[in-house]
Amino acid sequence: MVLSHVKLIHYYNIRILAPILLLALLTDARHMRAQQISPTTPPPPPAETSPAPAEPVFDPFHAEKSIEVGTFYMKKGNYDAAIDRFIDATHFQPKLARPWRLLGEAYEKKRDNGSAIEAYKKYLEIFPGAEDAAKVKNRITMLEEKAGQQASKRPQH
Repeated sequence: MVLSHVKLIHYYNIRILAPILLLALLTDARHMRAQQISPTTPPPPPAETSPAPAEPVFDPFHAEKSIEVGTFYMKKGNYDAAIDRFIDATHFQPKLARPWRLLGEAYEKKRDNGSAIEAYKKYLEIFPGAEDAAKVKNRITMLEEKAGQQASKRPQH
């Protein structure tokens, strides 16, 4: 009984909606024909704008997911993939400090001391009262000393 009632309602909905949809499609087709451009009209010149750098997009959910995936990659030893995900997290939520610290750790494990220092400094800039602020400052000092030692060992030309 219920099934036949549902079929009956569906049948009447189609009978009512079909003419309305057909009318809407025909009206839209006439409107589109009216907007056709004459073949003698030259195309507009292309806009000469350089691509702007991607603006940060506030998206806490994707920031958290990027941190989660980046942490997974860090544990697996895939530091390049982790760095990419942490950079994504900073793009999705620029004022979140945690991805900057994790980014510093990933760069440090990859032995990119300059980038690690930058990431750690950004972490402290965003969250100066962090519990691990003293530890991070010590890491920065140690990495700066390493960078200085590496620069002095290089032969000068």
